[in-house]
Formats: sequence, structure tokens, C-alpha cells
Amino acid sequence: MQNLSVNEVIEFALNIERNGKEFYESALQRKDLNSKTTEILTMLRDEEIAHESYFKSIRDSEDLNNLFNSVGWEVASSYLNTIVQAHIFNDKNSAIKLAAEADKPINIIEYAIQFEKDTLLYFHSINNQTKDPKAKKAITSILQEEMKHLAKLQTLKNNF
Repeated sequence: MQNLSVNEVIEFALNIERNGKEFYESALQRKDLNSKTTEILTMLRDEEIAHESYFKSIRDSEDLNNLFNSVGWEVASSYLNTIVQAHIFNDKNSAIKLAAEADKPINIIEYAIQFEKDTLLYFHSINNQTKDPKAKKAITSILQEEMKHLAKLQTLKNNF
């Protein structure tokens, strides 16, 4: 299994956010959603867009390589690559397909829950490897947002 560069880790984070946005946009095209589901999916889509902007700013920073500890990077990189390969939305087309082909709206919510869990795992792993306090603070903030996403989706599923 190949190791990932720091730039690749950031690009995967960007792709996760883009694919999440595509999933939510595709799901919002369905005609069988109730207003509460539409409201939550819209909010989640908008937050994926905001997270993508944040990761673009990290990618474009001059001190990108300082964000991660060099000690243990090879192991961490391999681990992150495994997470990405197993991610439910590892490409745009699979995200759109899942949303469009879900049998029922509840399936959309279940896919979204799995997506958020995968995303949390990935960002938590990144956060464990960063040493830059500003990056750690920002990634921790995104982790908190992703946990809120998961809680909202779980509540929506429980009340479906």
C-alpha cells in the first residue's frame, strides 16, 4: 500500500467534502423528502461547502508540511490511505448514485450517517497527526461540526 503525501491527505479531505456535497445535492433532488429532511440535508450540504473552503486554505498555505509530525508519518499515511479507500463516498459518482438510487428517504439518512462516521474517522486521524496549533484548532472545530451532523442525522433517523 502506498503512503500518502501531505498534499494527498489534504486533497482526499477536499474530495470527501466535495463528494458529501454532491451526495446531499443529489438527495435534495428527490421528490419524496419531507420538509424536515430537506432542511437538514440542505444545511449539511452548505456545511460541506464551508469545510471544502477551509481545506483549500490549508492546501494553499505555505507551511503545509509543518502541519504534520514527520515521526510516524509513514504509518499514519498508510492508515489514512486505507480509510480513504474504504470511504463510502470515495468518488463523486458513487455519492450521487447512492442518493439517487436509495429505495426510500430513510436509506439516504442511513448513507449520510455512514458518510459522517467515515468522515469523522478520517479527520480525527488527521488531527492526531498535526502539530500546528492553528490547524489542530481548526480541524477540531470541523470534527465538532461533523459530530453535530451525525447527531442531527441520527435524530432524524430516529424520528423518521
